[in-house]
Amino acid sequence: MARTLLLADEISVPGATGTATSFTQATVVRLVNNNTSAAVVTVVENQNGSGIGSFTMPGNTVEYLEKVASHCVFAVGGTVLGAKVGFTG
Repeated sequence: MARTLLLADEISVPGATGTATSFTQATVVRLVNNNTSAAVVTVVENQNGSGIGSFTMPGNTVEYLEKVASHCVFAVGGTVLGAKVGFTG
């Protein structure tokens, strides 16, 4: 059974590409949308960089996002929290 390994504090995910975060070079990020409204999560190559992709995260859900360590994340909606994590077991 895989378990989540917490590697950093949870933060509010920035709301624009210019402030996007790599979560300290994370390769896996646990995202929580703690609002009833959906949010759009976007991965970019770096702050202000080209878009890699995006997805709509429904309200009151948890997602695990796997990404390249240098890629950055932002979320439009202001309701998403994220933390650098890994998996054990």
